Amino acid sequence: MRLLVVLLGVLAVGLIFLILNHDSGRTFGIVNDDFGRLLTLGALGVLLSAGIVRSRRTIGESLLQFAIWALIVLALVTAYLYRSDLESFGSRLAAGLVPGRATVFTDNEGIQEVVLHKVMNGHFETPVEIDGKTVPMLVDTGASTVALSYEDAETLGLDPASLAFTQTVMTANGMALAAPVTLARVSIGPIVRTDVRATVAEEGKLDQSLLGMSFLSTLDFLQMQTDELRLRD
Repeated sequence: MRLLVVLLGVLAVGLIFLILNHDSGRTFGIVNDDFGRLLTLGALGVLLSAGIVRSRRTIGESLLQFAIWALIVLALVTAYLYRSDLESFGSRLAAGLVPGRATVFTDNEGIQEVVLHKVMNGHFETPVEIDGKTVPMLVDTGASTVALSYEDAETLGLDPASLAFTQTVMTANGMALAAPVTLARVSIGPIVRTDVRATVAEEGKLDQSLLGMSFLSTLDFLQMQTDELRLRD
């Protein structure tokens, strides 16, 4: 209890000096940020040392305990310093475990890139946000526009029954009629496009909505590898 009071007192005095020397930027000739770190590390060191001494263990046991705590501190510091790399690794791992999940990476220059992984059927599929709602779409560079299925158009509130099906398109189910529409906002992660040309296929003619070239052609970078598709704004 007495040790805790002493430590709190030291920290309080150190904080007072930091506050008083805030404008000057230095405390006892040390930059305030460095002084704050030194104060925190010193308090932790005293606390750990006191714990080891008061445990009444042998020198060997005390050294072992100290080494364990040192490794824990080192691991925490390393995790903090390399937190960006760890986040990137975690995102890649999540993308591999959950195919179709759009994963966003940021390089050293601050450029963001969306990476998609193939799903079990061998295609690139991902949830796409359209006008505030999310629909699953298949990435199709062979489709000239974003193509919505009749059901997804209903989900988005487009009321396909009131649309004019004046275009003839080729789908996996053969020739079909489609209605031209304009989507106010289409986005995958940080990649956002407005006023995107699209079509709505007649009912029963398109099994899955397609993310076509009216969106993909606006990207700065699109690269398809064995099991990855990279998109960059």
